[in-house]
Amino acid sequence: MAACITAAVTALAGCSSDYIMQTKSGEMVVTKGKPVIDESTGLITYKDAGGYKHEINRDQIRNMIEK
Repeated sequence: MAACITAAVTALAGCSSDYIMQTKSGEMVVTKGKPVIDESTGLITYKDAGGYKHEINRDQIRNMIEK
């Protein structure tokens, strides 16, 4: 039973798309999953490859594409 649950969670996690954000300074940021944009604050919240949560101001992002 536990193996079935683990397999289902792994399969679902594999479906999420990663994104690449290019900052105005030229840095390339790879996200795990789709970044969330808060329209009221202008902040983009994302998780890095290690699963750590970060925020960046939308004004700092030049381009965002799905990987």
